[in-house]
Amino acid sequence: MPTDSKYPLIEVPKTDLWGFLFERKDKAYPDDKVIYHDPYTKRSYTYAQVKSTAIDFGKGLKALWDWQKGDVLALFTPNCIDTPAITWGCHWAGGILSPANPGYTVDELAFQLKDCGAKAVVTQLPFYETAKKAAAKAGVPENRIIIIGDQRDPEGTIKHFTSIRNLSGTSRYRKARINPEEDLAFLVYSSGTTGHPKGVMLTHRNIVANVLMLKAGESGNLKWNNGPNGEGDKILAFLPFFHIYGLTCLIHQSLYSGLMIVVMPKFDIEGFCKIVQDCKITFAYVVPPVILLLSKHPAVEKYDLSSVRMMNSGAAPLTKELVEALYKRLKIPVKQGYGLSETSPTTHTQPWEDWNKTIGSVGTLLPNQTAKYMSPDEKEVPAGQTGELWIKGPNVFKGYLNNPEMTAHALTPDGYFKTGDVGHQDENGNFYITDRVKELIKYKGFQVPPAELEGILTGHPSVNDVAVIGIYNKDQATEVPRAYIVPTNSFGKGEKGAQEIIEWMNQKVASHKRLRGGVRFVDEIPKSVSGKILRRVLKLKAQEEEQGPKAKL
Repeated sequence: MPTDSKYPLIEVPKTDLWGFLFERKDKAYPDDKVIYHDPYTKRSYTYAQVKSTAIDFGKGLKALWDWQKGDVLALFTPNCIDTPAITWGCHWAGGILSPANPGYTVDELAFQLKDCGAKAVVTQLPFYETAKKAAAKAGVPENRIIIIGDQRDPEGTIKHFTSIRNLSGTSRYRKARINPEEDLAFLVYSSGTTGHPKGVMLTHRNIVANVLMLKAGESGNLKWNNGPNGEGDKILAFLPFFHIYGLTCLIHQSLYSGLMIVVMPKFDIEGFCKIVQDCKITFAYVVPPVILLLSKHPAVEKYDLSSVRMMNSGAAPLTKELVEALYKRLKIPVKQGYGLSETSPTTHTQPWEDWNKTIGSVGTLLPNQTAKYMSPDEKEVPAGQTGELWIKGPNVFKGYLNNPEMTAHALTPDGYFKTGDVGHQDENGNFYITDRVKELIKYKGFQVPPAELEGILTGHPSVNDVAVIGIYNKDQATEVPRAYIVPTNSFGKGEKGAQEIIEWMNQKVASHKRLRGGVRFVDEIPKSVSGKILRRVLKLKAQEEEQGPKAKL
């Protein structure tokens, strides 16, 4: 019997994201409320400023580039407070936003630009050269690359986004008409086991629904006017905006609920602690490696983090040990949630009051969703038994771009999405994720497809055969990729050879795909009769290698 959410049903309005955020009648907070704040430059955007900047940019897209409904704007940048206005300006003009990891190499970015059919690229000055080379490979004109942020081109040849405006003075440009159930808002890229990332098609309705589901999950604990001075909750935003976790939970939820987010371009522990202390941060969306640092790093002792009321961990499983270690050291509670790119993303979260009652659980099903666990032969298993999690709801994506075969495999005719994650639920409706069907490696929340790394490694002249698996690194509280390599006869099997391959690989992939688990040389790769790599055998081998030295003590 499928499980329905215990939350009351919410009405998902039939509107696009622009209407949902900027044409609503129920906004409780004032237009001059600061929503996005840069703690380094002190630059900020109020609600009203985001709206006007987005409209100016949207009109500029139409006036300068003849932007059409369905045109794709690629975003290749670290976190920046200009990102929200760019996002909704693109939507105002009828466009689709496709965010890309700023750590991508030229080839990795070029693949996404070409696959999504990007008409233009938004980046920051330090990333311009990579964007320019990738755009050239993908056929995007150089004059369609613009920059955001505080750094401007000293030569003045690279356009800043503020110069993309309707300078003609004509008022003929109007907001594009959008069908929220069919028209895409985002094309986010999720790595698959086939070697290439795949475009996840998220509609306006998907994101609208998930923002409302998130709000219900936080149950009124996050408010725009909370606190002794009425400034409301303040959320520290270091999760990447190019990732669906940051895109929905940070960019969209903050504007909808009137919450200030304090934006970090990327995470560092000293910066995190200083901003929490100086800005009196009350809430943060985090990932397990950050919980690990907060529970162990010596720098934490120098700062007052007592303003934090709660943290929410997602993107990878969180252990009971980490939850307890954080609370013991800092008295900061941390709850857990779960979601996927294909579900916009959040499907489950622990209620605030249950953070220490159901440790290890990803929480309960958010509103308007139905879920069930399925056996390998696709028969439903009863509550308490382990199976693959399938989910249905208004937040479930439309399909994979240009990939009807994979879409048909992931989505059932009656609307369930097969998550590929394995787990169970208890008698109280708390869900647990214990494993996954997929072979993806999750490094600090980023998905790393083994097949992609294997494909690159086979291009090394000294590699005869290779298999990549994820191994858990306790010190970092995350999986890391490790390569098992059958070398050519002429290649040394020692530390020098392993290091040479690692360094060679570092030049070809983004940081999160590097072989942080090292290289191991083997005589052969275990495979099935059909030629499929038996990663399970290699994982057992890795466990033996890790346990070996301990057994000798």
